[in-house]
Amino acid sequence: MIRASWAALLMSFALTGAPAQAHEGGGVVPLLTRALQPGLDEGTMLVVTLGPGEASPAHRHRAHVFVYMLEGEVVMQVAGGAEQRLKPGDVFEEVPDDVHTQARNASKDSPARFVVFLVKKQGVPAVLPAD
Repeated sequence: MIRASWAALLMSFALTGAPAQAHEGGGVVPLLTRALQPGLDEGTMLVVTLGPGEASPAHRHRAHVFVYMLEGEVVMQVAGGAEQRLKPGDVFEEVPDDVHTQARNASKDSPARFVVFLVKKQGVPAVLPAD
């Protein structure tokens, strides 16, 4: 159920760019999208909340991605990389070819929140399926 709601959330944001709320305490809130070079790149900033025990399905971003942890603990991993446990104040980075294999709230009791800043080509969805 959590995996299905997270997948629906990611797809709703990727397709519409509108704020979406996930079930069971999770969600993605777009904060800002701004063209950096007209017709080329744009920056997008989001706040992601993972409910207790919630995890996202494997996905990718055709973007440079920078994550800053706000609260809770999240386990992050990209294909071929080591698992990283992030706490408030920690950062995580992805490059355009990475497949994000794991983004999981490490707590079964508390939500986790983090800011995501993406630099991507205009018109490219923020989140794409892993394959």
